[in-house]
Amino acid sequence: MQLFRKIIFYFVIVISTLVILASLLSLIYDVSFWFTKVLDFPRLQFLIVGLLCFLTFLFVNKKWKFPSIFLNIGLLASIILQAGYILPYYFGEKKVPDSTPVAVNEENTVGIMIANVLITNNSADTFLNIVNQRDPDLLLVMEVNSWWISQLEPLERKYSRVIKYPLDNAYGMALYSKLPLYESEVMFLKHKDVPSIHAKIALVSGRVFMFHGVHPVAPVPSGKYPDNEGEEEVALLKVGKMVVKNPLPAIVAGDFNDVSWSNTSRLFSTNGKLNNVRLGRGLYNSFNAESIFMRWPLDHYFVSQEFALVKLARMQKFGSDHFPMYAKFVLR
Repeated sequence: MQLFRKIIFYFVIVISTLVILASLLSLIYDVSFWFTKVLDFPRLQFLIVGLLCFLTFLFVNKKWKFPSIFLNIGLLASIILQAGYILPYYFGEKKVPDSTPVAVNEENTVGIMIANVLITNNSADTFLNIVNQRDPDLLLVMEVNSWWISQLEPLERKYSRVIKYPLDNAYGMALYSKLPLYESEVMFLKHKDVPSIHAKIALVSGRVFMFHGVHPVAPVPSGKYPDNEGEEEVALLKVGKMVVKNPLPAIVAGDFNDVSWSNTSRLFSTNGKLNNVRLGRGLYNSFNAESIFMRWPLDHYFVSQEFALVKLARMQKFGSDHFPMYAKFVLR
């Protein structure tokens, strides 16, 4: 028993030290060190592990000398730091207000489904079933190549307005809409081979809003796909500027390849005067669908103040490493 207690004691010290170091490094914002960006992702995991280490150390530690006190101070600081990022998603103000059923005019609503299908995934039939069951007004599909576009052709019987830009670099994109699209445009905000889709969309009531479908590249190095190693991600910031310049209500949605508490996402939200639908409702972790423990929110909806939320849901997995997301908004 004594040996087991000693093993646990030193194990907790090692893990606690790693949590403290990771928490400190996560505060560094330098595009030259891509790994510090990655440390921004698992803040919930750091919070949980830090709490477990803190409680376990209180149980197994017998002598409260300076090193023990110093370690616990570091753990507490790490816990407080990570909680500051995570807790607003569970207990904070709902920046996008809930819409009461009485206040919902269906002619002013729009249901939007976003899905990164994973370019190597072949479960198109399962995905089509999910889309048909949810029946969104707009469907933004990412990582589509020519094969995926051909598999999604049955959707065009229901979605008469379609914008397709398939690619073999895992950044192809397509937008399927039941609603009228105006002034639609495929833009390349940073990389010449990473598209984004922008369009005015008319609701059944005739009211119009701007939709921006985005899929910025991942922060980690990639020898196969486009990446931002050593570079600033400016695509989202450019979209934020577009939103501010346009007087129409706006929705920005897609796989951001980034968590919404990152420096880039928060700057984009602030500068674009956009609200994160998750705040006050939970994390709704959308990636990685293949891992129970290493999950974080990468697929997002940011909306202007004219919108209220009717429904938000994470849907079932279908072979991709992302869960599809669905949100229904009402234009107030």
